[in-house]
Amino acid sequence: MKVLITGGKGQLGVDVTSIFQQKGHEVWSYGKDELDITSIQQLKQIVGRIRPDLIVHTAAYTKVDQAEADRETAFRINALGTRNVAVMADQVNAKLIYISTDYVFDGRQNHPYDEFSPVNPQTVYGKSKLAGEEFVQQLCKRYFIVRTSWVYGQAGANFVKTMLQLASKQSELTVVHDQFGCPTYTVDLAAFLTKLAETELYGVYHASNRDKCSWYEFATAIFEETGRGDVRITPVTTEQFKRPAPRPAYSVFDHMATRLNGFEPLRPWREALREFLKEWNKKG
Repeated sequence: MKVLITGGKGQLGVDVTSIFQQKGHEVWSYGKDELDITSIQQLKQIVGRIRPDLIVHTAAYTKVDQAEADRETAFRINALGTRNVAVMADQVNAKLIYISTDYVFDGRQNHPYDEFSPVNPQTVYGKSKLAGEEFVQQLCKRYFIVRTSWVYGQAGANFVKTMLQLASKQSELTVVHDQFGCPTYTVDLAAFLTKLAETELYGVYHASNRDKCSWYEFATAIFEETGRGDVRITPVTTEQFKRPAPRPAYSVFDHMATRLNGFEPLRPWREALREFLKEWNKKG
């Protein structure tokens, strides 16, 4: 299969590129400096030349707080950029995988969100990603919309790396304890995308590692797994740790579409975290 990847140098894109290559696919992976998804002309040239069977669209504007003050950039990349990708995928009859987010929900539910739960984004970032979903549904016949959450991997910045870096400088940290979600290891997410790509089981999917936790529980697990019992973590409320963009208090996923379509669910988040840390330690 000929696979074109947008955002190929980003946190998820690096692992998507690697795993699709390992599976024997012909892969063209572009970072944002090589492919600007907001330019329909650039996309036409590249898609027209490669004529991919699949486009994995991981490129996105993900600065959640900055998006509140930079609404136009968020919508230009996440909405209009995605529109461009969807148009070009449809033109060459390629399958399209679009990576979306738990931020399309308002986080007010007290039980897991499945793929059929009503969306109600509360942030500019969430609204721009939902607009991207809508363009994909309107403009592309063969699509997978894959919502994910709390992503971390070996490339890029993320919560796990931030905790480890902070712990190397200070012995006391404060972490929010009243926001719940599902951590997702990019390697596991990328492997799931390869399985989706081999099917015609189109639609919306929630893809995260299994089980839920709070950010405080996630941080505690990071230090338990790295033997850093000396790090003291103080739980704080969202109210005490204000950010420009409101975070969903509860964005736990139910993976109903995964079950209904016969896919193997991703492994539990703690198991995935253990593997990430093992790989991270190898890098020294």
